[in-house]
Amino acid sequence: MSQRLQATRLQRSLGNGWERLNRWSTNPWRKASLLLIVMLSSFVVGSSVGAIAGVSGLMDPVAALITVAAWETMVRLRRPWPKRADTLLGLQMLDMTRIGLIYGLLLEGFKLL
Repeated sequence: MSQRLQATRLQRSLGNGWERLNRWSTNPWRKASLLLIVMLSSFVVGSSVGAIAGVSGLMDPVAALITVAAWETMVRLRRPWPKRADTLLGLQMLDMTRIGLIYGLLLEGFKLL
């Protein structure tokens, strides 16, 4: 017979972190800053993937496979996402991640030309 684990303060705090983030981002400036931080951090990841793949010539097909798989995963996660008001922040964060990754990789591609 399995017993239910004790609900610790850390577990309660992390368990409702998404709701707290939604509540925090009701202010339009906070929401815009959060989405900008997500987009810029994914831009950094996208440009570093492009730079690393450009430096090591052997990793180009592997890096392309990883990025295409990541994009396809994000697209497939976005489609069945419910369009309710409480899940709209997650959807917007996912879109900003996709935009940042694409922009970072395209900019690195133009630099390597």
